[in-house]
Amino acid sequence: MKLSRKDSVQRRHRRIRKKVNGTSERPRLSIFRSNNHIYAQVIDDVAQNTLAAASTVEPSLKGELASSATCEASAAVGKLVAQRALEKGIAKVVFDRGGNLYHGRVKALAEAAREAGLNF
Repeated sequence: MKLSRKDSVQRRHRRIRKKVNGTSERPRLSIFRSNNHIYAQVIDDVAQNTLAAASTVEPSLKGELASSATCEASAAVGKLVAQRALEKGIAKVVFDRGGNLYHGRVKALAEAAREAGLNF
């Protein structure tokens, strides 16, 4: 039986999450990618709270982007989430690609976050 794409992503994400955990010293940069949008959160799994977040749904980003489903939009989200994390004193994170392959929009977000100052 062939798995659907969604099932494959969920399976990979469960496998990754067994090993990847965010602490208060090094929180987890988690990504969720839908067909139209991309969301990024910096999460402390021990305290179970989100420290910083950004997405293409936000009005500030929506106005300046032609489309929210492009690598440019993902790079803008990566830059924004990195700025918000650095403002709160978070420089080191663990990257959680959410079961998606490290390619395209996920890669663009990660590289933009690195360029903006996050270490992972």
